[in-house]
Amino acid sequence: MKFLSETFVNHCYKRNAKSGLRINKRIVQGYLRRDIHCGIVKCKLCTNTSNTNEPVLDQNPKTDSTVYSNYYIVPDTETLFNQIDIFEDESVENVIICMSVLKLLQSRSSVIYKRILDVAANVNRKFYIYDDQHSEFTYVERSLSKLKADHKKLLLKSTLSFYVQHVQATSKSTCFVVLTRDEELENAFTENKDRIHFCKVEDYIQTLNASKGVLEIKLRVKDDQAKRPENFREIFPPYLTNEQLFTGIRRGDVLQGTFRVSGHNFLEGYVTVDSFDKPILISGYKRLNRAIDGDVVGLKLLPKEEWLRPVDIVVEDDADATLEELEQKTLEETQKNKEKSDKDCVATGQIVGIIRRKHGQCCGIIMRSQRFHSSRHLFIPADRKYPRVRIDTNNIDNLVGKKLIIAYDDWPLHSRYPFGHFVRIIGEAGDKNVENEVLLLEHDVPYASFSQSVLRDLPAVPWIITDEDRAKRVDLRDLNICSVDPPGCTDIDDALHCFKNPDGTFNVGVHIADVSHFVRPNTAIDAEAKNRGTTVYLVDRRIDMVPELLSSDLCSLRENVERFAFSCVWALDKNAKILNTTFHKSIIKSRNSFTYEEAQLRIDDKSKQDDITKSLRYLNQLAKILKRERLANGALVLSSPEVKFHVDSETHDPIDVNVKVILDTMSMIEEFMLLANISVAKKIYEDFPECAVLRRHPEPPVANFEPLVKAAQSQGITIKIGSGKELADSLNRGIKKDNPDFNNMLRILATRCMQQAVYFSSGMFNYKEYFHYGLAVEIYTHFTSPIRRYADIMVHRLLAATIGADTTYPELLDNKISSKICDNLNFRNRMAQYAGRASVALNTHRFFKNKVFEEVGNILFVRKNALQVLIPKFGLEGTVFLEPPPGYTNDNKRYYPKFEYNEELQIQTSSTGIQLKAFDKVVIRLEVDSTNIQREKIVFSMIQPLAVGLLKTEVDKVLQETTKNTTATATATGMDCD
Repeated sequence: MKFLSETFVNHCYKRNAKSGLRINKRIVQGYLRRDIHCGIVKCKLCTNTSNTNEPVLDQNPKTDSTVYSNYYIVPDTETLFNQIDIFEDESVENVIICMSVLKLLQSRSSVIYKRILDVAANVNRKFYIYDDQHSEFTYVERSLSKLKADHKKLLLKSTLSFYVQHVQATSKSTCFVVLTRDEELENAFTENKDRIHFCKVEDYIQTLNASKGVLEIKLRVKDDQAKRPENFREIFPPYLTNEQLFTGIRRGDVLQGTFRVSGHNFLEGYVTVDSFDKPILISGYKRLNRAIDGDVVGLKLLPKEEWLRPVDIVVEDDADATLEELEQKTLEETQKNKEKSDKDCVATGQIVGIIRRKHGQCCGIIMRSQRFHSSRHLFIPADRKYPRVRIDTNNIDNLVGKKLIIAYDDWPLHSRYPFGHFVRIIGEAGDKNVENEVLLLEHDVPYASFSQSVLRDLPAVPWIITDEDRAKRVDLRDLNICSVDPPGCTDIDDALHCFKNPDGTFNVGVHIADVSHFVRPNTAIDAEAKNRGTTVYLVDRRIDMVPELLSSDLCSLRENVERFAFSCVWALDKNAKILNTTFHKSIIKSRNSFTYEEAQLRIDDKSKQDDITKSLRYLNQLAKILKRERLANGALVLSSPEVKFHVDSETHDPIDVNVKVILDTMSMIEEFMLLANISVAKKIYEDFPECAVLRRHPEPPVANFEPLVKAAQSQGITIKIGSGKELADSLNRGIKKDNPDFNNMLRILATRCMQQAVYFSSGMFNYKEYFHYGLAVEIYTHFTSPIRRYADIMVHRLLAATIGADTTYPELLDNKISSKICDNLNFRNRMAQYAGRASVALNTHRFFKNKVFEEVGNILFVRKNALQVLIPKFGLEGTVFLEPPPGYTNDNKRYYPKFEYNEELQIQTSSTGIQLKAFDKVVIRLEVDSTNIQREKIVFSMIQPLAVGLLKTEVDKVLQETTKNTTATATATGMDCD
């Protein structure tokens, strides 16, 4: 080995508000090796190496190519990233992958990185990973003035020269084909041109024989020229080159951030940039410039005079309408907004490059082209935030009517939609099991069965508590502990007790399942739980974070069974003030496992005076005091529509749906879980101020509150947003006696204004940034649900170390590692929430299919061309269009009267004088539109106070009924009428 003569010095710049520009230097030492094998079997120059990687490359590589018959394949990062499916095909072999290329791929997509590693792990595939970064023969020192991508090119050039030397020793005909689209890389090679050839992957694929089942690969990739129509016209502006993009970022000319598409207008989006308080608006398809939701993009800020206001219309992607037609509607509204006032304009930009694509694969269905014998068809993703995709395939007969997975390839300048290729069939569209699998795939939920390595980490059954275990724990089996959970809950991770002391104080304990006893650090089960991050709850099932033996048995605090717990015990006075707090690992034996309803009945039944009932009453009494004080401090009481499905036990079809009923016992459990989380957060931060795993809720930007403030103003209510306390007080005052649903609707709107709470490592933020806006507490964490959240397991380990019940380990105390884990947990938590909502939506569609309902709803938002309406009975939200959607061609089928929009007052007025504003009650017809099997949707049509969006054949009938019942309905629901 040879020690590097010079160390690398990476300058990391971090701007700090107090200290200004600070430069941190990181010294990295490394060793260069002479014993790294080239991977070619029987290589004469590598006979004395001791490399652990076994050589797998054929000495005389043969390919199925009609042009490149005796070649090794060397892909660059872009090729692996965009064409991973091709390398997974068994016909592609004898591939050399440089470690530098692989590391760059890992930084761009961990999913594709793992997929290529899986291929390389199969020795029969003959993929070899060469460590060019640590070989003395290929190492190139990186200059600080060079970009990382430029350095990778130099490494690749050095590596190819190294391989040419090795093949020359054994063969005169063996060569290398470098799969790349980088012309600069090709131009950089001036030597060995007879041995090294450059080729685009699509050109290489076209040279393959069809004898080994590679015909489908040929169909995947088409040459750019073949994709271009004869009347080629650039729809989008070209991207900056990588060099221009990264140079612009370093200079500050180009900003970097994550793109999110608007929820109600696919021609609008936002980019979150660290240096800006508010997201930057991107409006119009040319400025969006082929960005897809979740992409990390480079953008340029427009001059201030070109800044815009977000439009207030709903625009959905419609294949029948041109982009120009759809954008024209947006531009008209944008111009009208700007003419009215410039004061509300926000920072506006345009996307000039894609730094990292978030997407790789997508679920959906394929629609057959209307053109006879066409091989190009349109793929429709299940998730509306992703664009439709053009797919080239001659196998359309076998793909229509199926749920598919496709992979994105590229998005040419001339195409309205990106190009992609078929990957695999999931199953028949409409099949319940297939739809559930698609839902999980869409939200990147790991749902595969637990591996054998994970199952081997489970304790032997029957599990027995040993004397050694008992000696390390506090015995609390004599306490009257019970749990209170939703019906059917089997993963019971919290239980409580309370008794009154002779001096009038209370002894209260929250006992949490000790999952960390079974899930030990650096084990297979720990790695799997860390990756999954959270249990995912769907309507008809759950996807566990840990195997069922733990989640529903050994860790679950079931009644009359001894279980390990982590206990947080307080002494509280009669005013619920904490006198002292203790934490300890314990053994408990729950007396009862109540549902919320059972516990409520127990509390309300005055004839019951047993110890368990008294414990519940004390807990309920103290919880009310805790909640009152918490709200007085500025904690928010928000609301969101939650529904409960009644599912058939055999078919798993939804047979009824109701809004969840809120009981005092739910609030009782919530208050003590919050108190435990706050107490634990303070404790672990006290001992581990640099690496405590905490949870923060950032204060929303002022702009987020605009819809809430405007909607409340239209009803004569003033919402103050100067602080959380002001907001909470405003919501408490927002009551209308003639509309009992008004305050709940107001809180639903306030919920939409919030940002997401996130996990973080304490060393990454200042203490002031730990604040939890929704709860109005300085410091907070998650401790109470370790069966279903990995963050809680990390917190348990930290707390165990603080009380001497367990030891730490290096990764737990490493701030950077903890921060990376938190990033994954935030992603998994967000996806679990989205998957849960999607499951509710899917089952709602199943419930409404072949049925028609007419229900009272409340207007949430008034937009330029539509109303957002909430149906409280079903917790369902949808859109009532007040005019034909842009590109709508069947306007002769539905009825749209004329409306005039008052933006300032957020009011729509019909030609007959009927006004519609936020919080008004309306009667809505609900029915499922199944004309598009991929995107079945519940159609919202207004019946009262006037017909809107109904089929014209039904309008006369509805109007006649409305005329008869208008007075009675208006009196009953408080609606305006003619």
